[in-house]
Amino acid sequence: MSSKLIRGTFILTLGTILSKVLGLLYVIPFYQIVGPEGTALYQYSYIPYTIFISIATAGVPLAVSKFISKYNALEEYAVGRKLFKSGLLIMLLTGIASFLFLYLSAPIMAEMVVPDDKANKGSIEDIAAVIRAVSFALIVVPFMSLIRGYFQGHQSMGPSAVSQVVEQIVRITFTLAGAFIVMEYLNGSTVMAVSVATFAAFVGAIGSLVVLFWYWFKRKPYLDQLLEQDKGTVNVSLSEIYKEIFVYAAPFVFVGIANSLFQAVDQFTFTRAMTELGNSFKAANAAFSIMNFESHKIVIIPVSLATGFSLALVPSITKAFVENDRKSLNQQLNQAFQILLYLTLPAALGLSLLAEPIYTVFYEHKPLGTEVLTVYAPVAILFALYLVTASILQGINEQRYTVLSLLVGLLIKLSLNIPLIQMFETRGAVLATALGYLAAILIQFFVIKKYASYPFLFVWRRSLLIVIFGIMMWAGTGLVYQLLLLFLSPESKVQSIIIIVVCAAVGGVIYFYLGLKSGLVNRLFGDRVNRIKQKLRLPI
Repeated sequence: MSSKLIRGTFILTLGTILSKVLGLLYVIPFYQIVGPEGTALYQYSYIPYTIFISIATAGVPLAVSKFISKYNALEEYAVGRKLFKSGLLIMLLTGIASFLFLYLSAPIMAEMVVPDDKANKGSIEDIAAVIRAVSFALIVVPFMSLIRGYFQGHQSMGPSAVSQVVEQIVRITFTLAGAFIVMEYLNGSTVMAVSVATFAAFVGAIGSLVVLFWYWFKRKPYLDQLLEQDKGTVNVSLSEIYKEIFVYAAPFVFVGIANSLFQAVDQFTFTRAMTELGNSFKAANAAFSIMNFESHKIVIIPVSLATGFSLALVPSITKAFVENDRKSLNQQLNQAFQILLYLTLPAALGLSLLAEPIYTVFYEHKPLGTEVLTVYAPVAILFALYLVTASILQGINEQRYTVLSLLVGLLIKLSLNIPLIQMFETRGAVLATALGYLAAILIQFFVIKKYASYPFLFVWRRSLLIVIFGIMMWAGTGLVYQLLLLFLSPESKVQSIIIIVVCAAVGGVIYFYLGLKSGLVNRLFGDRVNRIKQKLRLPI
């Protein structure tokens, strides 16, 4: 993997991780402010918002990144600038149209969620209110996403990373401060507090946009210098540009909303299926919050590693594919798959093993929360693999199969969700998600092997080694965890923190030691590991 790819991957991954960690940490005070009823209401609004925002942006950051990277490799820099100028107006119009559609359709969406019952009329109005509050962000985010894609196309990941973090900081600050003021000082309702919290998406997007404008004015002289080096041999019309962008973007849309679409299936089926089993709407709503908001917020953290890779991989894989550099392409794929699994596997196993104390620390001690997080945590590996394999397909110009794989996965989720919920209740919905993602990933593996002529044998062998290390880490950590349970209780927040810190330290030492002893860490991370060893005065 080239040093530029590693640097770009590291920057974007770091930014994404920080953004995701912030997005996780805020749920602790937010849960205390609005309670489980408020978090369920919050999630009801954010799932349709996420779907709409992905459609509104049309996969812009990755699609524009791919487009600009392609023409930059040909030294046709003016084509990318032409796209950027016209795209800003298009994205602004798209954002306004999406905002109006989501705002006006909010009551219809709310009625699809809540079971038909006059007693639930108030719940429908509440859900519609928070959906409308979050819809304002659609005006700004598409415009912002185009600028991010432009920078990424120049393999400049810093602006996207910094703007992501700033967006989260501004959004979270507004969310917590707004919800707290409404509940504590204005004596407002939970609905009003959650509405303020969802409106924070708009405020955060404004903060991100300010950062991107600053980067644009700072980098503009360098970008103008590239224009002076433009060959000028390619004259692409706006219609041809947008036709190519649309071809790129359509699969990106599906990749961007994959997780939200799976959650949407739960949103429109889970509560009804649970009430049909005899559960009250309140109990079903609480279970939905545990699965689709509380547990999901924790599970998605390891996936941030894959998100960073998926964003950074596309320009470099596209470049290697356009130049027909198969050796470089295979090397990058080998490195990406191995690093991805090496980082996400222990995180997922650790979350599953320590589900009870982790859930207690973030929320409160709940048997159902522990049960759901235990089975949900390993699904993070599937989320990560899906993102990266989908990005690889886009890089090798086989993005059409991302649509096919997702549709197959969603069909499995739709077909099995209600039957599995009836059999296993909340765990059934998690299992249906896992089976749907697994099917999508297998299809994408097949396509990569066929069209990129990529030999998976080496990665399979190396993955087996990583899995063995993961099992050894899990066994060692599990033993320590059981010993700690003799003295500490996971029902206490303070004692749960002690359990998590001790077990995480033990697991990390075991896993990293095995990686160092086998030489795997050196092969994956190269000189960086040697520098760390020197600082720690360890033998290289």
